[in-house]
Amino acid sequence: MNHDTICALATANGVGALGIIRVSGNKAFEIVNRCFEGKNLSKAESHTVHYGFIKDGDDQIDEVMVSVFKAPRTFTTEDSVEISFHGSPHIAKKILEVLIKNGARMAKAGEFTMRAFMNGRIDLSQAEAIADVIASENEASRKVALNQLKGGISSEISDLRGDLLNFTSLVELELDFAEEDVEFADRTAMKMLLDSLETKLSALIDSFQYGNAIKNGVDVAIIGKPNAGKSTLLNALLKEERAIVSDIAGTTRDTIEEILHIKGTAFRFIDTAGIRETTDEIEAIGVQKAKEKIATAKILLYLYDEFDSKPQEVIDFVKEFYREDLKIILLHNKIDINGSVENEFDQQLAETLVPAYTSTLLPISAKDQTGIEALKTELIHYVENLKQDESNVIITNQRHYEALQKSLESVKRVKSAISQSFHTELLAYELRYALEHLGEISGEFTNDEVLGNIFSKFCIGK
Repeated sequence: MNHDTICALATANGVGALGIIRVSGNKAFEIVNRCFEGKNLSKAESHTVHYGFIKDGDDQIDEVMVSVFKAPRTFTTEDSVEISFHGSPHIAKKILEVLIKNGARMAKAGEFTMRAFMNGRIDLSQAEAIADVIASENEASRKVALNQLKGGISSEISDLRGDLLNFTSLVELELDFAEEDVEFADRTAMKMLLDSLETKLSALIDSFQYGNAIKNGVDVAIIGKPNAGKSTLLNALLKEERAIVSDIAGTTRDTIEEILHIKGTAFRFIDTAGIRETTDEIEAIGVQKAKEKIATAKILLYLYDEFDSKPQEVIDFVKEFYREDLKIILLHNKIDINGSVENEFDQQLAETLVPAYTSTLLPISAKDQTGIEALKTELIHYVENLKQDESNVIITNQRHYEALQKSLESVKRVKSAISQSFHTELLAYELRYALEHLGEISGEFTNDEVLGNIFSKFCIGK
């Protein structure tokens, strides 16, 4: 199938000023020439643009500009053509039909990028970075994805594999001279290398939490008793009346989710039903959903009103839902009514919950929007604190994260084997295993199932 010439719409579906159709393959020029009234593309210089018409027999479909890219200096490393036409969905459909009639076939999802990978133009991590660049929704995710596309992760992994490969080769050589009982690989030097690899792998793994926050956003659950001001806070953050606000307890029955970008990071705010014991069947479902959102959230905003809550209620709630990977921010709401927050209520919370369960207690008025900017600053600090160091290489891909974890496990097993003077064959096995998992990131070790899963998530035409 890699010998087929493929075509697809490269721009978004729908009406636009212009649209672009891509054609790639050994017969790209031949096929387009059959329906292009203009210059003979086979004789055109590479990276040039030519005016003409796309025709279906004697019928002119559209006036177009055709760009010529000759192998191997193309995205796929194959002969490629891009047809720029007036952005009508009907015209796009007609041009694709005539290309298929003349010998091309429709590309599958991600097939252009798949060919770039298969032909050695990019490695697998760069191919995945292309999808991340397209999907980036904020400045931070764009920068990280672009760095990966430029080979940031590839370079880091290549250095790690290169160091490990040298020692693996020496250990493999020892197996050939097993009867002579000789050691070509200096065990002391190998242990120093493994210590360094463990440190570097751990740093990359630790960066995943930060990278995941940048790429996918941060889930923030807004929790509290009925009428604590949760919906009012959501509206204040969004600066619009997104959630219904009422003095009637239990107004919010279902979860409401909205995304807000703060300094380049996406925060997914989830307004939940007030948590309380209730006999209302619908409200009870809402309370259960609220608890489910707490279980998956990374940040919990717990609103309380000192005239409608007791310190022990807040303390019990925080202790019930606390987990190490959950950031809990206590929000003393309605200070426009309560006035000063320097009181015994907050002092008791601070003495009991800070710093064991939370390090943040903020006074706010969701109604008057007092303290909202301080809350946003606290949210940004959470993301910034996830970043362990100043390295430009940040892991954002779950597949890369899992491969790095497996490599780290193998490195630790090799270190243990050296310290216990295990047989060379075991060392060689674990070293090969570590190399294989590092190679999975760049695509040096992979299989058709993994590739199919990766590229199936791409859009058609990329």
